[in-house]
Amino acid sequence: MAFELHVDADRWRRGLRAVVDATPGIVPVIKGNGYGLGRDLLATESKALGVDTIAVGTYAEVPDALAAFDGDVMVLTPWRPFSTDVVLDDRVIHTLGRVEDVAQLAALKGTIRVVIEGETSMARHGLDRHELAAAVAGLGELQVEGFAIHLPLGSVSGRGGNLGEAESWAAALAASQVETTTLYVSHLNPDELANLRERRPLLDIRPRIGTSLWLGDLGALSVRATVIDSHQVARGERVGYRQRAMPRDGHLLIIAGGTSHGIGLEAPKASAGAVQRGMSLARGGLEAAGFALSPFTIDGKQRWFAEPPHMQASMIFLPASARPPEVGDSVDAAVRFTTATFDAVILD
Repeated sequence: MAFELHVDADRWRRGLRAVVDATPGIVPVIKGNGYGLGRDLLATESKALGVDTIAVGTYAEVPDALAAFDGDVMVLTPWRPFSTDVVLDDRVIHTLGRVEDVAQLAALKGTIRVVIEGETSMARHGLDRHELAAAVAGLGELQVEGFAIHLPLGSVSGRGGNLGEAESWAAALAASQVETTTLYVSHLNPDELANLRERRPLLDIRPRIGTSLWLGDLGALSVRATVIDSHQVARGERVGYRQRAMPRDGHLLIIAGGTSHGIGLEAPKASAGAVQRGMSLARGGLEAAGFALSPFTIDGKQRWFAEPPHMQASMIFLPASARPPEVGDSVDAAVRFTTATFDAVILD
């Protein structure tokens, strides 16, 4: 019984190398579930790629990163005085995003390396431009490694990309008293990076990249789920926890992969246009009536859940017109890698 991610290792690594070679100063981002591949694997791959710095999401992820990677580890979540899991290590780079935090971190003993973050239109973390002087005044012995900006996704920002905002922050950095020429950026595409470097040749621009690095070639990744049982069912027959009636004759398949693997869990979608909103309404209506598409493809088509997925397995209805797989066979599954957990990640 297995829900597995298979990786065409040679192809995947060629893709990683191509991104790294084309992106000077890249800082691989390794956070959360490791984009489905696992953080330890990505840290090991980063070491093989020869990068000098990786970025993790939280302090809880720092110890494993330090163990698997021998370079610097940047923490994307800003330091807070109430955090209980902060790791103070010479290889850790902390993020500061509030004036009141600067002096409190500076009061701690030892070598403490930091980046100062600016508040972009993301409106998540960071200092306002007018707070930079106050932040600099409180730095004390803190070692400033750079300035960081986390931009929205350019494709949905509605402003034609992020270059303009990045340039504005580069100008603010140049006019400030922050003593660094290193600018860490998130969510600039290759053309925007090239343009920003051309406009700001005195800055060392370092892109922090996760999705487009690790998941840049989805063709190298395949998700396979084992069929662990199969039953013939007749129209009207009731099955499952909820005793839902089958819509017609067919097969009921029990397939590895459930809510503990991220099956049936979905991040909210942004419906920007009328067509997208209409599709969301239609999909919501079907789900309210008890119909929901599963991520499993069987006999060439994406198939329906017979009922909501269980913790470790899903019940899938297959009509009689389709050819059922055998117990022990594997079927393909399409997943959101940032919410998926696999029983095994296999490098083929």
